[in-house]
Amino acid sequence: MFKDKVLLITGGTGSFGNAVLNRFLDSDIGEIRIFSRDEKKQDDMRHRYKNPKVKFHIGDVRNYQSVHSAMRGVDYVFSAAALKQVPSCEFYPVEAVRTNVLGTENTLRAAVELGVKKVVVLSTDKAVYPINAMGMSKALMEKVTIAMGRNVDHERTMMCNTRYGNVMASRGSVIPLFAKQILSGSPITITDPEMTRFMMSLPDAVDLVLFAFTHGEQGDTFVQKAPAATILVLAEAMKRIFNAQNEIRILGTRHGEKKHECLVNREEMARAEDLKDYFCIKADSRDLNYNKFFEQGETSISLGADYTSENTQRLDVDGMVNMLLKLKYIQDLLATGQAEDVG
Repeated sequence: MFKDKVLLITGGTGSFGNAVLNRFLDSDIGEIRIFSRDEKKQDDMRHRYKNPKVKFHIGDVRNYQSVHSAMRGVDYVFSAAALKQVPSCEFYPVEAVRTNVLGTENTLRAAVELGVKKVVVLSTDKAVYPINAMGMSKALMEKVTIAMGRNVDHERTMMCNTRYGNVMASRGSVIPLFAKQILSGSPITITDPEMTRFMMSLPDAVDLVLFAFTHGEQGDTFVQKAPAATILVLAEAMKRIFNAQNEIRILGTRHGEKKHECLVNREEMARAEDLKDYFCIKADSRDLNYNKFFEQGETSISLGADYTSENTQRLDVDGMVNMLLKLKYIQDLLATGQAEDVG
């Protein structure tokens, strides 16, 4: 379905964009447009891939005209542009809104105007029961996608969300930090040893987006079922892989961190479709008929439970080691002995 098609990735210089390029460049796709404001990373990618199928567009999703210009002639869009570091969004919440909420609106509006066939928007587990500005802005981003989808003909532009947990070894994740600490002989710093996080790889993230692309209907939100591990198990697994004896130092929970993450809340679980490896959360079909909010309840919600990193499949150290050894980042690290920064 991608043969001779044009795909635009906003925020395409990040970990996800690179994973998509690695997956698609040897396929029969016509063109992949990388849209971002980071000219240094674009230049690095240009030299790394040296592929005429990849086109680079400097711009910012905050600027509607720059998104609109880059999207002319595009068939499909993966919307990955985001501010996603919890501390920076906490200190500059309006900046998170401008990129994650208004930037996504610009992307969707341009897609509708230019007749893009499908848009998949990337979200995060932090959007569920959000306690920090990053999660709050991502939650609003999801609502923007669903609300805009209500007013657009599915045959013209289909738009849906994907939501996933920690992508292992992606930019800003804890695995590269642990690797640097291990290789430098420093203490491995963890916040709360019983804190749990969903674990998925970059290929898993691409698989989720492609599943949503293939099966999505207007306003759907897709979640990939994923195992989880405590931060202590992750640290012990990293030590075992590198045969390290580093001290583990507990720092305490940072501001804006949850002990457990949630991928699907119980209200969503009540209407979610179980698709074996995925959940599909259908868009809320209620309108502004307030009787449905005040006079009609749903027993299924009362009986439901959240899908969290506490109650999903839990990895032990052996399971975590096996999962880590499948990561290209870890394989390269074992081969070179150098913990490089992740793009």
